[in-house]
Amino acid sequence: MPTPDFLFSLANPVALLGWALLVLAPRWRGTRAVVLSGALPLLLALVYAALITAHYLGPHGHEGGFGSLAEVAALFRDPWALLAGWVHYLCFDMWTGAWELRDAQRRGVPHGLLIPCLALTFLFGPVGLLLYFGLRQFYPAAEVAA
Repeated sequence: MPTPDFLFSLANPVALLGWALLVLAPRWRGTRAVVLSGALPLLLALVYAALITAHYLGPHGHEGGFGSLAEVAALFRDPWALLAGWVHYLCFDMWTGAWELRDAQRRGVPHGLLIPCLALTFLFGPVGLLLYFGLRQFYPAAEVAA
């Protein structure tokens, strides 16, 4: 059976590949097929679902909770739950970055302006999203004729 450390060492390069595609090859069809389609974030979601299922059905599933900070800390004392939490971040941050790229392309936001938003989304999730929402105000969506 693989260890949490081994799975962590696989998850990070997979996520980095997705982010590299978003930043370096935003219009490449491979980026559309792998990241913008949702395939890579959904793969991470599947891994997360498997990890969280194994954790809660495993011997440590009863430890911790979400009712207090101490309970959350108890959850993450288990390396499997910690790995699941990390994959959760990888999945949702990449999903958000892919959405930012799709939205920016629809709005005509220059990619050079989007890159700092993507970098911050990768590193600090909500901060990148906040920056992107500020940026997109300068690039209104084209109105669709009825």
